[in-house]
Amino acid sequence: MTDRLTVGVAARLSRYLQVLTQSKKMGKDRISSQELSDYTNINATQIRRDLSAFGKFGKRGVGYNIDSLLGEIRKILRTQGQHNIALIGAGRLGQAIAGSSIFAEHGINIAAVFDTDPEKVGRNLDGGAHVEDYRRLSDIIRERNIIVGVLAVPPSNAQQVADDLVGAGVRIIFNYSEALLDVPSDVTVHTSNPAVELLHALYFHLT
Repeated sequence: MTDRLTVGVAARLSRYLQVLTQSKKMGKDRISSQELSDYTNINATQIRRDLSAFGKFGKRGVGYNIDSLLGEIRKILRTQGQHNIALIGAGRLGQAIAGSSIFAEHGINIAAVFDTDPEKVGRNLDGGAHVEDYRRLSDIIRERNIIVGVLAVPPSNAQQVADDLVGAGVRIIFNYSEALLDVPSDVTVHTSNPAVELLHALYFHLT
């Protein structure tokens, strides 16, 4: 196996990881390639090909052991260790993100939450995250080895926050605001807008 996964393989493995994590929560021990196919809409033959490239995990007629497959895929995707992220914005969206267990399940640690509102700074959010003063952003990002920034701020503030994150050394930004961000070419921006994603899904469903 090469060190670097292709984008397609990494995307498919991430989807398998989501289904396996949910299946484990539901109390399942094993899962078949056909079940993985039903939940991901990825062809079962493709799933078996993806997984066999990393070792022999499944047995014909028995399926895959969820625990061992989860461990292997996490290792492959390098999520076995903790990856530290910073969340900027402790409003309703930020609180929902901080209170979710989904990051921790995939080895991602919200290492810092920042806000400019004096009423929020110094408080602990649901899930235990402590809200830091935004003015300390650069120092804390360097101290805590944070490599990813998650923006849960109003669109009018998003570009300034992105500039500050880039200046502090962050190279991956998840943008939950509706702003278009202008960043250097070596910085990756993922913009998430549920309404746009829903319209995209409806378009393909209806055409």
